[in-house]
Amino acid sequence: MSDTTQQTPAPGDRLVKTGGIVFIIGALATLVTVAPLFLGSDPFPTAAYLVSMLMGVGFLIAGAGLVRQIAAQRRETRAAVEG
Repeated sequence: MSDTTQQTPAPGDRLVKTGGIVFIIGALATLVTVAPLFLGSDPFPTAAYLVSMLMGVGFLIAGAGLVRQIAAQRRETRAAVEG
């Protein structure tokens, strides 16, 4: 018999994972765009700085996923109490 249990994904799980990935991409882009300031080389073009904005976008996506999970848990709890 197997010890692993299969959980059904919560409503916001995919948003949280996607937000985490987008956040990491933005964080790496931020490190890359800040590096020339410390290395004394020429700064990157504006497009590189725009990619670093993905850090905030990823944070918002993950936050939306958490809000969606909270709402689903509240609905489940309310249904269990009422029914």
